[in-house]
Amino acid sequence: MNKTTEQQYEFALQRIEELLPLVDDNTPANDRNAVELTLMSDFVIAYEKEHFPISKPSVAQLISFSLEERNMTQRQLAEEVGVSPSRISDYVSGRTEPTLKIARRLCRTLNITPASMMGW
Repeated sequence: MNKTTEQQYEFALQRIEELLPLVDDNTPANDRNAVELTLMSDFVIAYEKEHFPISKPSVAQLISFSLEERNMTQRQLAEEVGVSPSRISDYVSGRTEPTLKIARRLCRTLNITPASMMGW
C-alpha cells in the first residue's frame, strides 16, 4: 500500500476548496462533484488522523482551560470545591490528580463532563 504524501494531502485540501462552492445540500449524492468531494474529504480526514492526531486533554489541562474560560482563579475554585489553593495548584500543574470525590466537585463547579475528567 502506498504511503500518502504531504503533496497529495495539500492537493486534496485545494481540491476540496474548489469543490465546496459546487456542492450544496440539494446536490444529488451521485453528482460527480459530490462524489469527488466526499472522496477528497475522506482522504483528508484519514491523513489528518494519522499525521495530526488530537489527544484527549489531561485532567490538569481540563481544569486549567475551564478556569481560564470562566475567568476564575485557582483560589476561587479552591473555595468552591472545598480544598486548599495549593491542592488546586497541584491539580493544574499535573503533580497530583483529584480523588473521585473532589473530581465530582470539580466537574460540577467547572461544568466538565465526568467522561472528560475520566479521560473517556
